[in-house]
Amino acid sequence: MKQSVFKYTILIALIVGSLFSCKNKGEENSTSKTTLGSNVTVDLVVDFKDRGIKIQPTMYGIFFEDINFAADGGLYAEMVKNRSFEFSNPFMGWLQPNSNKHSFNKNSGIVTAIQYAGNHSNVNYCRVKVNNPKGYELINEGFRGMGIKKDAAYNLYVSAAKYSGDIKTIIIQFIDAKGIVLGETKIAPTSSEWKNYSTQLTASKTEEKAQLKITFEGIGEIDLDMISLFPVDTWKGRKNGLRKDLVQLLDDMDPGFLRFPGGCIVEGRTLEQRYQWKKTIGYVEDREILINRWNTEFAHKLTPDYFQSFGLGFFEYFQLSEDLGAEPLPILSCGIACQFNTGELVPMEELDSYVQDALDLIEFANGSIDTPWGKVRNEMGHSETFNLKYIGVGNEQWGSEYIERYKVFEKAIKTKYPEIIIVSGSGPFPDGDYFEYGWEELKKLDAEIVDEHYYKNPQWFRENATRYDSYDRKGPKIFAGEYAAHPKEVEDGPKENNWEAALSEAAFMTGLERNADLVYLTSYAPLMAHIDAFQWAPDMIWFNNLKSYGTANYQVQKMYAINKGTDLLSITKDEKSITGQNDLFASAVKDVENKEVIIKIVNTSNKTQNINIKLNGQKLVYKGIAIVLKSEDLEDENSFQFPNKISPIEKEIKLKGEKIEAEAAPLSFTILKFKMK
Repeated sequence: MKQSVFKYTILIALIVGSLFSCKNKGEENSTSKTTLGSNVTVDLVVDFKDRGIKIQPTMYGIFFEDINFAADGGLYAEMVKNRSFEFSNPFMGWLQPNSNKHSFNKNSGIVTAIQYAGNHSNVNYCRVKVNNPKGYELINEGFRGMGIKKDAAYNLYVSAAKYSGDIKTIIIQFIDAKGIVLGETKIAPTSSEWKNYSTQLTASKTEEKAQLKITFEGIGEIDLDMISLFPVDTWKGRKNGLRKDLVQLLDDMDPGFLRFPGGCIVEGRTLEQRYQWKKTIGYVEDREILINRWNTEFAHKLTPDYFQSFGLGFFEYFQLSEDLGAEPLPILSCGIACQFNTGELVPMEELDSYVQDALDLIEFANGSIDTPWGKVRNEMGHSETFNLKYIGVGNEQWGSEYIERYKVFEKAIKTKYPEIIIVSGSGPFPDGDYFEYGWEELKKLDAEIVDEHYYKNPQWFRENATRYDSYDRKGPKIFAGEYAAHPKEVEDGPKENNWEAALSEAAFMTGLERNADLVYLTSYAPLMAHIDAFQWAPDMIWFNNLKSYGTANYQVQKMYAINKGTDLLSITKDEKSITGQNDLFASAVKDVENKEVIIKIVNTSNKTQNINIKLNGQKLVYKGIAIVLKSEDLEDENSFQFPNKISPIEKEIKLKGEKIEAEAAPLSFTILKFKMK
C-alpha cells in the first residue's frame, strides 16, 4: 500500500512538474520542440481606406560594419592578408618555414621589413634575401586560409624591384595544408626600379584553406610590396572587386539603403583610430592601413590580425549602394571616441576639421566635377554624382558632449546643404537615462531622424511590438538602425540565429510597419560574419572562404524588404491592432505600383490559427499566394550544411467568397498577397 501511494505521489509530481515546465517554456518561447495544439479561428478586418501613410522606400535596408572580418577577409575579395606589410607586426600573416631570424639562413633565406624614405601612407616594403632558392619559402596564410575553386582563375599582382644578385623568377603557387601544389604561375622581374607585375593562377582543386607560396629562382635580394590576389569572378566582374556570393545575398534583399561604415569603428577606440573617410579613397596602394576597433575588444575573441586595408573604402561603399539601388547613408565621427572605450573628446575649438570632413563628403558625393572633391570622385571613375540624401553624425554617442557637438554639425550642414537629411543618435540602449536625455534634447533641436539601437532577448521583441504606437507624431522620425534578438543560453555563434530569434523579430517588425508614419528606416545588425573569425553573434549572414548563407533572420528581413508595399493599411481584430493577442501579430500594406495587397501575419504560438480576413473597400483577384516561413523547432537554424533549412515556401491561395481564409501555422511568419481589381 505504501509502495502504491509512493508511486502515485511520484506520478503526480512528475505530471505537475511537467506542466509547470511547459508553462515556463511557453511563456519564454524558449522550447526546442513544441507540442502542437488544436486550431484556433481568428477574424480580422483589413480596411482599404486611404490613411495617407506611405511606406518609405528606405523602410528596410542594410547596415554594414567591418566586424567579424566582414570587409577584409569577407566582402572585399582580397585573399592576401597584410599584402603591403603594414600591420603592427609587418610579417603578421606571413610564414617562412625554413628560416630563422637568429641565423644567417645560408640554406634558405630571410625577409626584412624596410621603411620607404620620405612621407608615405604605405610605410613598409619587404626585402627578400635568397641564399638558397631550393630552401627558401615565403607563405601567406590568407584570412583563415584562402578559398579557391577548381578551374577558377585568380589575378595576382606584385610590385617588385631587383636589389642585388640575380633573382630570375618569382614562382607563385597555391598549396594545401600538406604542401601539395594546387596551381602555379611565374613572374620574371626585369628592373631594379619599382615595377608592377601581374599574372594569373588557375586552381586545380577546390580548397577552403589554401595558402599562397612564393619561391624564387636565382640568388640575391629583391624588394616586394603590394602582393595581392583576387578572384577573377567578382561582383559585376570588377577587377579587384567584391566577393560575388556575398553581394548577391545583399542584392536579393532589394535594400532601401546601405548604412556604412559602422558602427563602433566610426568612433575608434581613440580619436586617432577613428574612421577617416578621406584616407579610404584614391589609389588603393596609398590608403593608410588602420587597426580594426574590434581587434582586441573582447578578451575571449581576440583577433590581433584584424586590420582595415580600406580596399573597401567610401568610393566603393557609394558604388555598392548604387549597384544595390539603395540610398547611401554614411556615418561620420562627431569628435567622440567610442564611449565604451576611451570616450576621448576632441576639444570644441578643434571640432572644425571634423565638421569640414562632413561638408567635404557631401561635395565628394554630390558635387560637380569642377569642385575639389567632385573632381576626386571623377578621377576615380565616377563623373555622375552619387545623389547623397542622408548623413549620420556620430554612431551611438550619448550625453551632453554629443548634443554639444551635434549642434555644430547640424548648423554647418544645414547652412551649406539644407536638403541633406541628418541622422542623429539616441545612444546604445533603447531606454534609460542616456536614452531619455538624448531624445529630450534632440526633440528641442527639431532633429529629423533619430537612430535607436536594441540588442535584447527574443521575448523583449515580442513584447515591444507596440513600442512606437505611443511615440510623439510631431517629433523626429525613427531609424531602427541596429537591432537583433539574442537568445538566452545558446552557444556563441550561428546557433544564436535560431528560429526563436527570427520569429520574434518578425513579430516586432509588424510594429515597425504599423508605425510607418514614424519609422522611416530599419536595419538588422551585424550584417555578416566569418565563421572562423567572428567577434559578435548573432549575425544575419555567415560565410567561410568558399560558401555563404542567409540565416533565418536574413529570410525574415528579406521577406519584409521585397514585400514592403507603398501604403499602410489598417488590419484589426475587434477594432484593435494585432500586437500579440493570442500570440498573433499582423500588419498590412498595399502596393499601388503592382496593384497588390500584402498582409503579414506572425503566429508565435504552438497552435494553428485559422485566419478569416474581411476586406473593406476593395475587391481582390480570386487567386493569390501565401509565402510561409516556419519551423516546429525554435532552436532550428540554417547552416553551411543546410543553408535553406528555414526558407520561404510559396503556395497558391484562393478567396472564399469576398474573404481571405488562410492558415497561420504554428511558429510561422506568413505573407498573403493578392492582386487588387
